Amino acid sequence: MTDQAVDTDGVRLSRDVAAETRFLGRTRELKELRADIERAGLDTLSGRKAPRARVLLIAGRPGSGRTTLGEELVRQVADRYPDGVLRARLSEPDGTRVPVERSARELLGALGTPAPAGADEDHLVETLRSALTGRRVLLLLDDAADAEQVDALLPDNPDCLVVAISQGPLTGISDVRPCTLGGLDTKSAVELLSRIAGPVRITVDPRAAEGLAEHCQGQPAALVLAGGWLAARPKAAVADLARHLRAGADEGAVTGRVLRLVHDGLPAPAARTLRLLSLAPAGLVDPHTASALAGCSVSSARTTLDDFVSVGLLHAVESPLPQYEVPGCLHPLLAGLAETHERPGELQLTRARMLERTVRLLQSCRAITETDSLRAREKLLGTPRSLRFAGPREAADWLSARRPALLASARLAVADGTLDTLARRLMAQLVRAMVAHFGTRAAAGDLYGIHHLVLDVAERRGLPREQAAALLNLGDLDARTGRTAEALARYRAALDAGRAANDPYATGRATESVGGAHLELGDFDRAADWFGRALAERLAQGERADAARLYGRIAAAHTYAGRYGEALRNWRAAVAGHRKNGDLAARARALSELARVQEYAGRPEDSLRTCREAVEWARRAEDTRLQAALHLRLADTFDHLGDPASAALHRSSAERMLGEEAQETGGGPEREGDTCETGGSIAEV
Repeated sequence: MTDQAVDTDGVRLSRDVAAETRFLGRTRELKELRADIERAGLDTLSGRKAPRARVLLIAGRPGSGRTTLGEELVRQVADRYPDGVLRARLSEPDGTRVPVERSARELLGALGTPAPAGADEDHLVETLRSALTGRRVLLLLDDAADAEQVDALLPDNPDCLVVAISQGPLTGISDVRPCTLGGLDTKSAVELLSRIAGPVRITVDPRAAEGLAEHCQGQPAALVLAGGWLAARPKAAVADLARHLRAGADEGAVTGRVLRLVHDGLPAPAARTLRLLSLAPAGLVDPHTASALAGCSVSSARTTLDDFVSVGLLHAVESPLPQYEVPGCLHPLLAGLAETHERPGELQLTRARMLERTVRLLQSCRAITETDSLRAREKLLGTPRSLRFAGPREAADWLSARRPALLASARLAVADGTLDTLARRLMAQLVRAMVAHFGTRAAAGDLYGIHHLVLDVAERRGLPREQAAALLNLGDLDARTGRTAEALARYRAALDAGRAANDPYATGRATESVGGAHLELGDFDRAADWFGRALAERLAQGERADAARLYGRIAAAHTYAGRYGEALRNWRAAVAGHRKNGDLAARARALSELARVQEYAGRPEDSLRTCREAVEWARRAEDTRLQAALHLRLADTFDHLGDPASAALHRSSAERMLGEEAQETGGGPEREGDTCETGGSIAEV
């Protein structure tokens, strides 16, 4: 096979020959589209300013070159939109409609505007429109399934431009003039064949080349596959291929006929690999995925993938790691070949093998970050070399590059319904890897979706313990984004599931989390009551550290309610508990809060004494920030007592401590914690 690569959904060549080629044909269509950008809309003609972005529609069947035309238009006019180009694909490879919520979240991520985890469609769409206000952005919305998808993502900003690509009209969006694609003109079609197959055979028999272009109906996808077939067979004449296509003229659309011809001409292992690529999640393939699907080595899989690129069967994706995309127009055709040639049981076994490989890669991806763990190092050493990463950076690059495919793997595994054990393992490892590399806050949007999938499987399989864990994680994410009422409902459901599973950890954490939600909602009596229930459970189980912490939470609820006597009693119990546990830092923090409540209660001398004691324990715990905060509190107390000299001294001490710490840490950001206020890890799936 030649070392060429082409786009089977259009006519832009890629990889080694990209610099030597240019966009072919479509001159009239490009001219019309560019003119449509400037033409006056209905609002302008009526004297009103256009309220929304102009929408250009490129309509055509898959394989007509519609995506390539859209990309060429974007390339030509991108300099008019200094705030960048955003891209979103609105249909899955199998044709399933992508939810607007997911598309909006991806576009916000590309803009660098993180969306709250769990936000609904209306919130995300509004956030997207707000983010685009005042910007000049070009949006390319590929493979739109319906007008509602496009309409939801339209910016309320006439300075933006939307290029939508669809199979048909977008009825319902006003002032849209579609550019409907047919086949390429004969000259462009023949030139495309010449560039892929080589010019000699095309020049020798121009009539056969024109006939072949006519048989391919000028469809770029069919022409590219035909050129690839010829390139792989230097001794075959153009007329030979035209004769093959004429013989099967009654066997469906031309792209499918050419693909079957290409498939049938491949060696058996390569042909099987090709049709099994229809199982690749999100249509994205890397050598590991192909290796698992085909049951071959990773190096052999990569060679095969590169060969497929050279004849137009795959696209090479720009990525720090080798990655390929199955063209959208070929995906259903490959799926049909797989169903014809493979038994259902074999396809299911292949899916399971692919998921198992993904699980092992995620385990390796996470383990490479646990450099201080002897167990993790031993586990890595026991992992095959082909599944190991050279270091955390390479693992993070892989996780970032494969993120869309990994999330799609989880969705497809859960939707399958027969691979739930593998799906649960996959999601657990995916959550842990994302938290390890990206942190809980950065990955929160993805984690929310994964925990929902975990909940779906747990409910379907009757697994109350996993149901409780998923509900707790979802509740934590809801609480972090201000949806406290929703979080409270999750925590109550988690409590029921934890009791059904007879899981003391889940029950205790859910009980405490219910109290935390009530505290956030301002219902301090209920908060104190639920914290008290959680405390009783911890004491019954002999969990002294958690019990000491819960005394503090009860005290906080009483403080908010203005019951300072109850608050002081519980803070003293917390101090005593931390003292027994030998937790110096926690003891210092509890003393700090005790001093605060004493001040609220009108006992400044007691507050002063307790605060000094807290400073001493914070010093022993080497907690510089707490020491500085306590010195500032002492300064305020001395101000209230009419001693400005002592107040200035303590403020000076606080400033010195904070300055020294900033020098030691280099002024870097605070480390993000991966546990929520309720004490549970977001990664517990």
